[in-house]
Amino acid sequence: MNLGLVFESGDYVLISVFLLLVLMSIVTWTVIVVRAVKLSKAKKGNAAVKPMIWNAKSLSEAVEQAKTVESPMSAVTLDAVRARESYRLHKDNQIAAAVPLNEYLVRQIRNSMSQNLRQFDGGLTALASIGATAPFIGLFGTVWGIYHALINISQSGQMSIAAVAGPIGEALVATAAGLFVAIPAVLAYNFLVRGNKTLAQDMDAFAHDFHVQLLNHKD
Repeated sequence: MNLGLVFESGDYVLISVFLLLVLMSIVTWTVIVVRAVKLSKAKKGNAAVKPMIWNAKSLSEAVEQAKTVESPMSAVTLDAVRARESYRLHKDNQIAAAVPLNEYLVRQIRNSMSQNLRQFDGGLTALASIGATAPFIGLFGTVWGIYHALINISQSGQMSIAAVAGPIGEALVATAAGLFVAIPAVLAYNFLVRGNKTLAQDMDAFAHDFHVQLLNHKD
């Protein structure tokens, strides 16, 4: 299979289809590498900082430990402690703090978790879109290539198997290219969504326990 023949004999539509699929493939693998590395780093950071926080002898020590590791749990810990201190300082002169400490902390921790987990959703829409559309783009290129191959064959008057099989075979490459682009995108999307879900579950469990810890902490 010589892809060079596709670009030599194909028209601008078929060439555009292949170039679009190449661009989709580049985007797919870029998102896969960047997001997989980011997710792995976040999970390793959480695994490292979680025992450090729970083994701390005081809240101030837990804060210092959280500052040493960059992870979503560290960010939530620092945001929760800052929210607690802000409530103590401004509960009498700010409408945002005019609620019980329990509800205030729940709101602030939930907002912090949403902000920190949102960064892991980048690129998932692109993967889902590529996985859904790439096969159809490839199929469009195949249909277009077969149509023009048959037109050219009918005009030349050559109806042999060799004359038909060559151009049609090259046009079918577009469908294979579409599947080649779509399959990694779909698999990566499912993998990353599952990874984000487990990360969110771990964060939710930690946030719940740390919220209780803050409520029962005595200065």
